[in-house]
Amino acid sequence: MDVSIVIVSWQVKEPLRRCLLSIFDHRPLRSVEVFVVDNKSTDGTVEMVISEFQSVTLIKNEKNLGFATACNQAIKKSSGAYILILNPDTEVQPGSIDSLTDFMQTTRDCGIAGCKLINDDGTLQPSARRFPDLLSHIIILLKLHNFFPHLRPVTKYYMSDWPHDTTRPVDQVMGACFMIRRQLLKDIGLFDEHFYIWYEEVDLCRRALTTGWKTYFFSGTSIIHQKGRSFTQRNPVVLQTIFGRSLLYYFFKHSNLYSYIILLILYPISILLAFIVMMFGIKKKRKDF
Repeated sequence: MDVSIVIVSWQVKEPLRRCLLSIFDHRPLRSVEVFVVDNKSTDGTVEMVISEFQSVTLIKNEKNLGFATACNQAIKKSSGAYILILNPDTEVQPGSIDSLTDFMQTTRDCGIAGCKLINDDGTLQPSARRFPDLLSHIIILLKLHNFFPHLRPVTKYYMSDWPHDTTRPVDQVMGACFMIRRQLLKDIGLFDEHFYIWYEEVDLCRRALTTGWKTYFFSGTSIIHQKGRSFTQRNPVVLQTIFGRSLLYYFFKHSNLYSYIILLILYPISILLAFIVMMFGIKKKRKDF
């Protein structure tokens, strides 16, 4: 098997249907297997996959185990030389899976790769970032990036200085389209299941780099990504709590104690801000919670 496609779903029946249709309508030339791991959806997702996509391997969880654990469930059952993690709110384009696989196959130091993400209207959705640093994540945790998006630490973290128009090594690529070389997982292990959701792909990119593997942004193909479909169904306070925990764990694992303690002190403030957003119905464009 060349490529194992892994999709984790929760309450996204219609976006998942479109995602699966796009895979089979634009069937890759390479051999592929498709896994859907459902985290206890109640919207008919499981029944839809069973009735409409019999060739898909469905894993049904009795509770929501989170993204990292669900990905690992499918990876352990998969056999592809490359594993493509896809969000259920994505739609692949003709040749996109083959192009990304070809790139990884010919780029021997590439352990992880992502491609261009585009919105429904064809505009670019920036998807490569630098590794998290303390100052940028103080700003993000306190939601200041929503009011001051051009602050230097924020633009540096989001790589706003680069137009995503060339293929190059980067620190991390977004997990919405995230292709992994199986050999990399043999070298460093699977996703860290201490991450429920958020930062698990950043952690994998960081661990890959320490063992000599590179993460690449590949500009030669694209997929459509309708960002944040599952997240819009969750309470903002719950989301902020999960986001903060993942952020803290990432800094505990990869940074110094000083940075971790500062973010730990600010964490309750971020939850209070999320509560204020919820109570007053403040709407914003979501980059991170």
